[in-house]
Amino acid sequence: MTTRAQLQKSPIVVVGPTACGKSAFALEIARRVRGVELLSIDSMQVYRKMNIGTAKPTIEEQLETPHHLIDLVEPSESFTLVDFQQAHDSVRRDIEERDGVPVLVGGTGLYVRAIVDRLTPPPRFTQIASQLDEEHDTEALHKRLKELDPVGAARMENTNRRRIIRALEVSIGTGEPFSSFGPGLDSYPDVPYRIVGIEIDRSELDERIRQRYEDQIAAGFLEEVRSLTETELSTTAGQALGYKELLAHIHGETSFADALDLAIQRTKRFARRQQRWFKRDPRVEWVPSDQLGTVINEISS
Repeated sequence: MTTRAQLQKSPIVVVGPTACGKSAFALEIARRVRGVELLSIDSMQVYRKMNIGTAKPTIEEQLETPHHLIDLVEPSESFTLVDFQQAHDSVRRDIEERDGVPVLVGGTGLYVRAIVDRLTPPPRFTQIASQLDEEHDTEALHKRLKELDPVGAARMENTNRRRIIRALEVSIGTGEPFSSFGPGLDSYPDVPYRIVGIEIDRSELDERIRQRYEDQIAAGFLEEVRSLTETELSTTAGQALGYKELLAHIHGETSFADALDLAIQRTKRFARRQQRWFKRDPRVEWVPSDQLGTVINEISS
């Protein structure tokens, strides 16, 4: 049995790969426990006008349960990890003052760690970052990162421009490998949270990802992306799954079928990386996706 006071003292953090059912699980907790408010620990849901593709809670879900840390900035605006931490801390203080129960829902692994473990990000060197961004060959930037920080380079795709530039920015600006600033990522101290991970079979997850894209397209995802064509997306927003591929189709660079297939494959790879990230954390309590009802009953009893 879990008391409401325990949920406040040791909030639940729901983690797992994209499309595994985190949001539905958290919503069910909110329906069963008085005063629950949901916090999205997601680097993409902070952007306004990017609703369908980032799988934001619907208007009906937001009316049913308070949701936080979504729709914070325009897609053209930069929003750093530090900005996110500050926004989270402000929301948490408000919830505590209302005697509410926070439940965190996290798909962005680094953001979850930053909140749960209070990580301090490396310093920023904006001039260096701007200079690096002038280099249009992302693969060349990744090769440069391999020379400066082979460990860090091995941890990211050679197409992830945002992360590569950030790693180079820190490596060049500090003279130290970007990966050396992550000793906190390799240790897992006790924290005042209960981290629940949703475990799901790979084939089932792949099917959910495919089906979710079909549902999103039917809901107007392509039209949503088309509405953003006049907006200069920030580096982070421009990396959002599905948006990049559909924008390429809208600009006549590829067919719709190829763009959709590329988005699905990229999302599957992203889900694998999420699973590996969260599996490294021994504090995560893994629950099979078909047994979540047992956890909900235990929490709400």
